[in-house]
Amino acid sequence: MSSRVNNRKRHKHNKWRKRLALITSLSLLLVIGFFAYGKIGYETARKNSLENLGESSFIDDQNEREPIFFQAEQQKKNEPIHILLIGVDKPEGDRSRTDTIMIGQYNPNTGTAKLASIMRDIYVSIPDHQSNKINASFFLGGPELLRRTIKENFDIDLHYYAMVNFEGFERVVDTIAPEGIEINVEHPMYKSSMKINFEPGKQIVKGKEALKYVRFRDDHENDFGRVRRQQEVLSTLKDEMVTIRGVTKIPQLIGSIEPYIDTNMSTRKVLSLGTDFFLKPIGDIETLTIPIEQSFTDKRYPHAGLVLELDIEKNKQALLEFFEFKND
Repeated sequence: MSSRVNNRKRHKHNKWRKRLALITSLSLLLVIGFFAYGKIGYETARKNSLENLGESSFIDDQNEREPIFFQAEQQKKNEPIHILLIGVDKPEGDRSRTDTIMIGQYNPNTGTAKLASIMRDIYVSIPDHQSNKINASFFLGGPELLRRTIKENFDIDLHYYAMVNFEGFERVVDTIAPEGIEINVEHPMYKSSMKINFEPGKQIVKGKEALKYVRFRDDHENDFGRVRRQQEVLSTLKDEMVTIRGVTKIPQLIGSIEPYIDTNMSTRKVLSLGTDFFLKPIGDIETLTIPIEQSFTDKRYPHAGLVLELDIEKNKQALLEFFEFKND
C-alpha cells in the first residue's frame, strides 16, 4: 500500500517536473523570439527612416560621423542615468540655437524617471566666455559647452546627451503615437508667423501640430507656459509607450527614431535602456522647472538682452535635491 502511494507521488512529481520544463522551454523560446523580432524590427525601422531622410538629414548616419563624447565622469554601476536633452532650431548656416534644455534622469533599477527643464533665458556663467543666456553656450560650443555650463553653475555632471531638431520631434510623436496625442488647450493660442491657431478644449494632434503646441510662448505665461506644455507632451508620449501596443514596438520605435536624434549613447546602450523600460515601465514622471518660484528677477544686459537673473545657489540646491545628488 505504502509503495503504491509513493509511486503515485513520484508519478505526480515527475509529471509536474515535465510540465515545468515545458513551460520554461516555451518561455525561453518566447523571450528569444521577442528579441530576435525586436532586432529585425529595429534594423528595418532604422533603414526606413534613413531612406526617408535622404540628403536632407539634420543628423548624419552615426556610423559615418565622428561621435562627440562628453568629458563627464563615468556613470557608476547601478546609479541612475542622466541625459542632457536638447531641442534645437533648424540649423542656420553652421550653427543652431537651443529651443529646449532638459535634464532627464532614468533609474533602470526602479523604473522611475525625473525631468528638469532649464529655461533658455536664464543668465549664467559660461566657461571661457562672457556670462550670457544659457542657450548661448550651445550656440558657442555645442552640447559639450552646454554640459560644462550646467556643471559650472549647478554642479551636475551629465553622462550623455540626446539632441533632436523640429523634424525629429515630429517624427518622434508620429512614431510613438501614430493616431495622435490628446492635448488640452487652456486658452486661445494664435501666432500667424508660425501658423499656430488653437482653440480652447481637448483635441487630438499629430507631430506637426504637437510641435506648434510646445513651441508657443506668446501669452501671459511666456516661456514658463511653453516649458509646462513640453513636460506635458513628454509625459503623454511616455504613457503611450507603456501601453501593450507601445511596449511590444519599443525596438521598432528606437530604430525609427534613432536617425533623427544626435546622441553620444551607443546603439547597444539605447537598446539596453529600451529593454529596461520593457521590464520596468515608468510610472509618473516627476518634473521641475528652473528657475524655481521666487528665485529670479527680470534683468536686461546690452550683450544678452532680457534675461532671468537667478539666485544660483537656491536653484542649484533645488536641482541637487530633486535628483538626490549629494552636495559635496
